[in-house]
Amino acid sequence: MTTKLEREIGLVGAVLLGLGSMLGSGVFVSIGLAENMVGWWVLPAILLAALVASCNALSSAQLAASHARAGGTYEYGYVFLFPAAGFTAGTMFLLAKSASAATAALAFAAYLDALIGTDLTLVPVALTLIVALTALVLAGLRRANWLNAAIVLLVVAALAVFVVLGGVSQDAEPLNSVQASAPNFLHACALLFVAFTGYGRVATMAEEVRDPKRTIPPAILATIAVTTILYLGVGHVLTLHAGSLTDAATPLEAASRAFGPEWLVIVVAAAAMLAMIGVLLNLILGLSRVLLAMGRRGDAPALFGKLRGGEPVAAIVGMAVVVGGLCLLGDIRVAWTFSAMTVLVYYAITNAAALRLQGEERLFPRWIAWVGLAGCLGLAAFVPPLYWLSASLALGAAFGLRTVIRLRLTS
Repeated sequence: MTTKLEREIGLVGAVLLGLGSMLGSGVFVSIGLAENMVGWWVLPAILLAALVASCNALSSAQLAASHARAGGTYEYGYVFLFPAAGFTAGTMFLLAKSASAATAALAFAAYLDALIGTDLTLVPVALTLIVALTALVLAGLRRANWLNAAIVLLVVAALAVFVVLGGVSQDAEPLNSVQASAPNFLHACALLFVAFTGYGRVATMAEEVRDPKRTIPPAILATIAVTTILYLGVGHVLTLHAGSLTDAATPLEAASRAFGPEWLVIVVAAAAMLAMIGVLLNLILGLSRVLLAMGRRGDAPALFGKLRGGEPVAAIVGMAVVVGGLCLLGDIRVAWTFSAMTVLVYYAITNAAALRLQGEERLFPRWIAWVGLAGCLGLAAFVPPLYWLSASLALGAAFGLRTVIRLRLTS
């Protein structure tokens, strides 16, 4: 039976995987959420989120380059810190990215509803999409990569048109300037931070990347750079037309209706739906790789640690079920905020692991990991306490399940 994944992803493929994970809910949902909270201050919030994400990206890159196995920080926590840190990171990743995937599925349904102009029930549409994409992923990684590349190129083109037309439009409807408090600003930064974390998709698939030391660092940095530019452009357009957004679940579509021709509304809504498909494809793959790693170590049922025909079939199906369960929340803001809190904890552990790298393993200065660690913990402190409580209960349940699995293995 095959126990290792094949290395079939090069530099371009790695960049496209990162972009496919980032250009989805982040640009089509979270920038609008943050803009409603802090107004024009969404632009400096994007820059601060990008700074913290860049530090985390460099920490992730050097860890993935020196320890190229599937699982991301779940593996790094075990190797460079201690088992409980690795398990906490793995659990936080599964929670965070499952919530992100649920957000993407619900946002797909919301943009579809806006496009066809009917009163759709979001949850059934989201669940149908998850089932369809899970089947596609099970059909083979290579086919999913080709589809991901096509989606990324189309989405980038649509966003470029949106930014250009929105930037030159004379029909601006800005809101009165928002006096953003420091807590609201940092909360908005936390929500925007999630929009940059798709680069972690490259790290979690390090076992499938060719020449990880030469491929992973530039792929991650290129992904961060491209998305920062696009996010700033989109954020600028949303601030110019904020008066038309209110609390729309589809902010780019709402802004397009305010300043653009009808064809632009259709293009933006269709691009958003494509982007959500790309995000879900990448997240189902990335989530399954972490669950695969946890199954291998005995931190999850052994079934999830096995490959079948070169694919972690049980892990893929298992994570699809979890994502579908989170879709039942039916609330885009709740799912995205939960993702923000848990992913910040995950990357705090990433930076802590990067501080333990020695000698040739260290590719970047130690202060970068310190800044990333402080940034993650600082932003996480401004997420509402209810989300911390929910994540703590979920983590406690996961540790309990892990204990039961370990006891059964030793009995």
